[in-house]
Amino acid sequence: MLGEPEYSMNELFAQLGLDSSDEAIDGFVEKNQLAKDEKLIESDIWNDNQRMFLQEEWTKDAAWVEIIDDLNVRMHPDA
Repeated sequence: MLGEPEYSMNELFAQLGLDSSDEAIDGFVEKNQLAKDEKLIESDIWNDNQRMFLQEEWTKDAAWVEIIDDLNVRMHPDA
């Protein structure tokens, strides 16, 4: 029996319809740093479809959750 697939940050950005190159991801994270009390999924940087995907995957603790959590940590450097 196979377990859940493991995804990468590049695949998450591709899934969100964003440039998924390492350089683009680093630039996105640097440009969109969040305040300590701002939730990743509530940020206005996402369109409705992106926000819905992040929320759904986070809520159901899906295969994407580790990558979404990693993105959250990267975007909250002062937390």
